Amino acid sequence: QVQLVESGGGLVQPGGSLRLSCAASGRIFSINAMGWYRQAPGKQRELVATITGGGTTNYADSVKGRFTVSTDNAKNTVYLQSNSLRPEDTAVYYCYARIRPLHTIVTIDYWGQGTQVTVSS
Repeated sequence: QVQLVESGGGLVQPGGSLRLSCAASGRIFSINAMGWYRQAPGKQRELVATITGGGTTNYADSVKGRFTVSTDNAKNTVYLQSNSLRPEDTAVYYCYARIRPLHTIVTIDYWGQGTQVTVSS
């Protein structure tokens, strides 16, 4: 069993900042990549940012220069530092991890339960 547990969402004013965290736990052999997706009401889930085990990052154009994804490999945790937040960043943010569980030779995509981020004055 593998679990992803997110924290750090909430209400913030435009221009403000939030830091999201997501910790992976359970029967993990290795983590190939972690990151964040989001889904706004009435829209499809979209990529926000990802980071590979080697540290390569990928960002949506809409968040480049404002958001930073990072990991603490010792803690199997991924972070999303979100600065200069805009109302259009309002969404449910989902943690993502591509994990090779113990005693397997395959990788599986896991998702967190989602955390609400609301940017509003």
